[in-house]
Amino acid sequence: MSMKTSDFFVQRLKEWGVTRIYGYPGDGINGVLGAIQRANKAGDGIEFIQVRHEEMAAFMAVGHAKFTGELGVCLSTGGPGATHLLTGLYDAKMDHAPVLAITGQAETTARGASYQQEMNLDRVFADVANFVQEAASPAQVRHLVDRGVRVAMAQNGVGVVIIPKDIQDEAWQPPRHAHGFTHSGSGYQRPRVIPHDADLQRAAEVLNAGKKVAILIGAGARNAAVEVVQAANLLGAGVAKALLGKDVLPDDAPFVTGSIGLLGTEPSWKLMQECDTLLMIGSGFPWTEFLPPEGNARAVQIDIDPAMLGLRYPCEVNLHGDAAETLRALLPLLTHKNDRSWQEEIARHVRDWWQLMEQRAMAPAKPVNPQRVVWEMSPLLPENAIVTSDSGSCANWFARDYRVKQGQRASLSGGLACMGAAVPYAIAAKFAAPEKPVVALVGDGAMQMNNMAELITIQKYWQQWQDPRLIICVFNNQDLNQVTWEQRVMEGDPRFEATQQLPDVHYAEFARTLGLEGIFVDTPEALSAAWQQALQADRPVVLEVKTDPEVAPLPPHITFKQAKAFMASMVKGDRGAVQVLSDTASQLFHKK
Repeated sequence: MSMKTSDFFVQRLKEWGVTRIYGYPGDGINGVLGAIQRANKAGDGIEFIQVRHEEMAAFMAVGHAKFTGELGVCLSTGGPGATHLLTGLYDAKMDHAPVLAITGQAETTARGASYQQEMNLDRVFADVANFVQEAASPAQVRHLVDRGVRVAMAQNGVGVVIIPKDIQDEAWQPPRHAHGFTHSGSGYQRPRVIPHDADLQRAAEVLNAGKKVAILIGAGARNAAVEVVQAANLLGAGVAKALLGKDVLPDDAPFVTGSIGLLGTEPSWKLMQECDTLLMIGSGFPWTEFLPPEGNARAVQIDIDPAMLGLRYPCEVNLHGDAAETLRALLPLLTHKNDRSWQEEIARHVRDWWQLMEQRAMAPAKPVNPQRVVWEMSPLLPENAIVTSDSGSCANWFARDYRVKQGQRASLSGGLACMGAAVPYAIAAKFAAPEKPVVALVGDGAMQMNNMAELITIQKYWQQWQDPRLIICVFNNQDLNQVTWEQRVMEGDPRFEATQQLPDVHYAEFARTLGLEGIFVDTPEALSAAWQQALQADRPVVLEVKTDPEVAPLPPHITFKQAKAFMASMVKGDRGAVQVLSDTASQLFHKK
């Protein structure tokens, strides 16, 4: 029996090192699913993880890529299955995660006939993909796989391969040695990319001249943690972290100021406003108002993607290179600064900030202060834990109250800031590292949107995991809270009940109906014991906390314009205005 094109396709994915695919079946991709089944029976297959929705499959592929550094792979049928992938693939694109998407398509013989589920998928994926192509013949499939995977890996982006139903079932035909055919090969090794010596010298001169040096790191600095610390020690610098770089350095280092931006810390704000020199490493942090005012600081940037250089701040020296390799070449050119007053001042700000964070977390609320949920979690997490977060208001508490330890990993949807990524990220983390405990911090909006269904996926697979601990912590405040605060602070409008009010769903009870553990907390005193119970459980847990929606997720500083808009929204008749003003007064006007 001759090999089908789908069998060759799966074999080629194996050659590229693919071991796991997240997806959902459908008739448009059944040929490939049959090939995966045949390969598995032969003992040389690829693990297929059945999700509840294709969007979640794409998010899981992103989570796999983020937590392993490998290619993440997702699969769908054509038509609606393919379009469902788009949100997760945009997450991959915007966070620079290498992902390959595999989709089906109507038969080639029906293309152009407005056939059922027929779409021009190459056009659909054109904006999100670094490479997208639909197969028209079996001989084409080899180079489509090779190029799709290689481009995704090399460019930290999205590759999409579309295979019509009939092509999947046709006999495999290798490309002929003739005009009109191409012969591709598998394999990719990331190169060593470092700038020229002259550019490194120019960068060193800028950094050595600075008296108040600030370093900003993002996800691109993840493999350069040691070198970043060495640079900070030489330059007497403080280090702020873009949110995707939160887990690059632990928060117990005295010169680490924590997150930056709307979800950031006051020490990071001060660091950027008062520095005279800025070194940006592997970060595309978007909110430039949180960087030094233009002209106040000289700047150097390091990034592996030249398109990101000089994009957020005008830099004297732009270094195109891998963060670790570039820093290793740069470090010998840096001079040790004997004056440590700047770094000591930063350390004082950091100590004061953590004290303030504890005060805010322990402040009374109705019923539970959401800041305290994460504050109580942090010291209890093992050093190998992985934490994911939703993009709602709980991302504020993830950014500010979660104190990352050395060895822990953490992420969320950064550039896209999409609701609903926390649970699929967490599931991917468990498959990638089944021996590690994983925590997902999720708002009730995201749970109702798409994450509750993925509890079924957890129920389906959790007994395969070496360490069964997977905690889904739900902030149940019956409010689309981040948007509520954006309405108040940014627009000066009161809370709009019609858009913001959420039904009260019993998430812990739902978990118990699935055979998982459910824990419900509605008093702050019960939080610590609940976290300990969840971390000692013999199965995945939904930890549901009834949190106060009126605790403001305010930025580290608040402008007069924003404060005025906030007060105006209260005057306009916001629900619970008295409570809101009382709960947030200390955060707005606190003086250390």
